Amino acid sequence: MKVTKEVRKAQKGQATAFEKLIREHQLIMYRVAKTKLFKEEDCADAIQEAILKAFRSIESLREPKYFKTWLLRIVMNECYAILRKKQKIIDIDTYHEPYTEEQGFKEVEVKDMLEQLSPEYSEVLKLYYLDDLTMKDIAIILDVSENTVKTRVRRARQQAHSIISKGEEDAGWNSGKKS
Repeated sequence: MKVTKEVRKAQKGQATAFEKLIREHQLIMYRVAKTKLFKEEDCADAIQEAILKAFRSIESLREPKYFKTWLLRIVMNECYAILRKKQKIIDIDTYHEPYTEEQGFKEVEVKDMLEQLSPEYSEVLKLYYLDDLTMKDIAIILDVSENTVKTRVRRARQQAHSIISKGEEDAGWNSGKKS
């Protein structure tokens, strides 16, 4: 699908073109929402609101080639709005989701490691590695410079490495050292 062509059609009022665009980007929208929100219902709410806002304001998009970034920015803004609404409510289930054995140890370890990182570092790692976004796209989505994103990714890697190293030392896995 040629995104710019479909965006132009959607800007002219063709609902089917907008539907195609949303279907093409539904997975990345979900993945971006999931980086900020833990509950499936919250992700669904953020995506639904983002789709409505995008539909209402698609004609304001100046560069059709940036549709994906524009759409993901709307999703992120909706996620932030949901988080602001829920800021005073603490739900234990969101922080201690039970893991099943089928998910495997690596997924548990990665999720635990990401939770130990500061939020800004966890966010960029999820967007960069899990959602496979470019540094430029992340910069636009987070409304920061590309250099800021690069710095956060580098620092996040360093912090993640120290968390992993500390975990290995605590478990007595560090080669050559006795616990």
